[in-house]
Amino acid sequence: MEEIREEGLIIPTGVGDANVISLWLAGSFLIGLPTLKLCRRTGPSTPLYSQLEAQLVLWISGESMLIPDGRSFLGVPRYYRHSLLVLQRAVQRWNQENLKFVINFGDIVDGFCPKDQSLTAVKKIVNEFSVFNGPVYHMMGNHCLYNLPRDKLLPVLNVPGRDGLACYDFSPVPEYRFVVLDGYDISAIGWPKDHPNTLKALNFLRERNPNLDKNSPNGLVGQERRFLMFNGAVGKEQMEWLDQVLQAATTLNQKVVICCHLPLDPHAASNEALLWNYNEVMDVIHRYNCVKVCLAGHDHKGGYSVDSYGVHHRILEAALDCPPGTNAFGHIDLFHDSLLLTGTDRLKTQEMVFIC
Repeated sequence: MEEIREEGLIIPTGVGDANVISLWLAGSFLIGLPTLKLCRRTGPSTPLYSQLEAQLVLWISGESMLIPDGRSFLGVPRYYRHSLLVLQRAVQRWNQENLKFVINFGDIVDGFCPKDQSLTAVKKIVNEFSVFNGPVYHMMGNHCLYNLPRDKLLPVLNVPGRDGLACYDFSPVPEYRFVVLDGYDISAIGWPKDHPNTLKALNFLRERNPNLDKNSPNGLVGQERRFLMFNGAVGKEQMEWLDQVLQAATTLNQKVVICCHLPLDPHAASNEALLWNYNEVMDVIHRYNCVKVCLAGHDHKGGYSVDSYGVHHRILEAALDCPPGTNAFGHIDLFHDSLLLTGTDRLKTQEMVFIC
């Protein structure tokens, strides 16, 4: 088996028993982990299961086809009209390849969408996803919540949360469990203005961000720059739920993939994009050896890291940033000891080998 040596790691590059998923977002950054041991593949290079499909994307509304291409607040070009074509091409290919399921990482409607068209826009993109021949799992992003309150958004997205939360888990095959977190559980957007979670978020920001504009990181240093209104936090009840899910996955000897709109590792993402309490969430995750990969969106440029516990963090590139003629989607193969991301165009191919 061919090997790559990187910062004290020995990474086997061959492909072993597999399963499949699909995406839209990426980057590359690897931290050396000389004290950790990588699992080794054994057996033939044949699929472990049938195929799995997870489409991981930062997405805009179909109604945004009527909005001219523009730029983000930081001046990055955004190709609203083209991004819908990227989704349509991706769904067509996934159906041709008979892939099994899709995960949407949120922001299917852009913040610039006219508010009187928001619900229609969300439904239009949900309908585009429904062309896929299999289940589609959605999560919320900040742009979704700029347009619609969560009590209107969750039914349209068919998110199986409870008590207004958008966290849930599912096991597409016995060996794997996907856990979707609600990164805007504690948030200044999405909840009613007088909701306890809104008030907690506003108080949290007042204590940590001195700027009048709470979306401004001016004067904040390093990881403090995450304390912005367009980010959010995981609350106590959801944290307890996550702990219970990981306990159950450990009992069942399942490998876990965490999915969250907001990134959970500062080495993979910009400080301005991080979950407010990413460190507390990772403290729960690090109690268990079952979590192998954390996938996220939000930070459009993408990113990748491996933390000190051997958990892979992959931030996926946004389809919204694809110029005409390019794409940002692919698929993931699930193995006993790794995930293999095979990307298209802006989404780079990358192997994530698990630490024993």
